[in-house]
Amino acid sequence: MTTRSAMISRYRWWEVVLIYCGIAVFLSFVLAPFVEGFLVSLKPLSLLFSTPYSFWPENGSLDAYRTMWTSVPGFGWYIFNSFLISFSVTAVVLVLVVPAAYAFARFEFRGAGITLAAFLAVNMFSGAVLIIPLFRLMRSMGVLNTYLAMIVPGVAFLIPSAIWLLRTYMLRIPRELHEAAYMDGAGYLYTLRRVVLPIAMPGITVVAITTFIGAYAQQFIYALTFNSRTEYMPLPVGLFAYFGKQEVIWNELMAASFVGIAPAMVLIFFMQRYLVAGLTAGAVKS
Repeated sequence: MTTRSAMISRYRWWEVVLIYCGIAVFLSFVLAPFVEGFLVSLKPLSLLFSTPYSFWPENGSLDAYRTMWTSVPGFGWYIFNSFLISFSVTAVVLVLVVPAAYAFARFEFRGAGITLAAFLAVNMFSGAVLIIPLFRLMRSMGVLNTYLAMIVPGVAFLIPSAIWLLRTYMLRIPRELHEAAYMDGAGYLYTLRRVVLPIAMPGITVVAITTFIGAYAQQFIYALTFNSRTEYMPLPVGLFAYFGKQEVIWNELMAASFVGIAPAMVLIFFMQRYLVAGLTAGAVKS
């Protein structure tokens, strides 16, 4: 509290007002779609297109949250698939990224700079641009209509940004710790497991959370292209498959969307202190 007060006291009163007004305007643009979507889920369908439009729901209720479970067949299974794919992508990315980021942060080898630049170049391409080559690759591998068809592309597109993020954090770990471990006869893998991983855990937590969010958000295009079986559908494609074939019941669609993202929001809410700790710890060199 003292630190926050000291930081604010450096500004004049009108500067503080402008800062908070800017934050309020930014948050209003960010949160407005979520607020409107939640209010739409509370409105009866007959009032959604009424004139004049009422922002606040009149006669609002939770009926849409009850009826969506029967309106969307397999809704719970879609949520399970989304989390299974996201957790699988996150686990594979962490297993591959941790040693890779350690190698890029602590060793000098030929082609390291070009490889890191190539990782950035991968992020410049949209998944839609590569969807046809990816489809041919998935078909040649024989993994179409399986979970792997959605996990493999997710891992491939999330690894580059994860390596850059974790490498930046590992660069801030004092080199003296590595040298001391080497002087004691520790090998590279032992140093990574016993010395680096405990210190880098905040950074790994940040990578895990951002990877999970990315995997949860990018499921639609891969699942729509590489999968046609209902039992493997994640939530975005499951909702699209149902609401795209008949009249769009907007209040139930919004209710299903909020229920679908609620577990991810709860997870991020409880992990946010680790996320902030990891970002701030990686921002200051020890």
